[in-house]
Amino acid sequence: MDREKTLELLKKHLKNENLIKHCLASEAVLRALALRLNENPDKWGLAGLIHDVDAELTVADPKTHTLEAEKILRESGFDEELIESVKMHNEAAHNLKREKPFHIALAAGETITGLIIATALVYPDKKLASVKPSSVLKRMKDKRFAAGASREVIMECEKLGIGIEEFAGLALKAMQDVAGELGL
Repeated sequence: MDREKTLELLKKHLKNENLIKHCLASEAVLRALALRLNENPDKWGLAGLIHDVDAELTVADPKTHTLEAEKILRESGFDEELIESVKMHNEAAHNLKREKPFHIALAAGETITGLIIATALVYPDKKLASVKPSSVLKRMKDKRFAAGASREVIMECEKLGIGIEEFAGLALKAMQDVAGELGL
């Protein structure tokens, strides 16, 4: 599956523009993580882009999030490694634990996007260009700020051998590079 077809599939299932932007941000972060870890940036980027394809279908029952995604992705011809990674970003739905780097990267990478966007939105200009990694780290310490962004999941970056300072900088830079698409 190529990027354009993946984006079409995503937009077929998601209508909320903010969810689509979250997926675009996740794609950018996953591509950067893949490059950092000498993995396939195209595959990892596609996983970031499509990871929430079932979010609107499962909004009423978050515990089922990724169960529908698995079906959609399999029917669309995605490879098993990518499907498994998408499933595991919501490990609670499968009663399993993330262990593979691809699983950990997707979960941590897509989660930090929410913290970074929330940080940008408290700036007067609401632009990612104004955000510094130190600001993200400061906001991370305040558990009430962007409370939906699980600090525990973000900290899984350390399982990849990437410290939180480097991870925040890498993710922020990746998102700044696509700020136009994100409207930030």
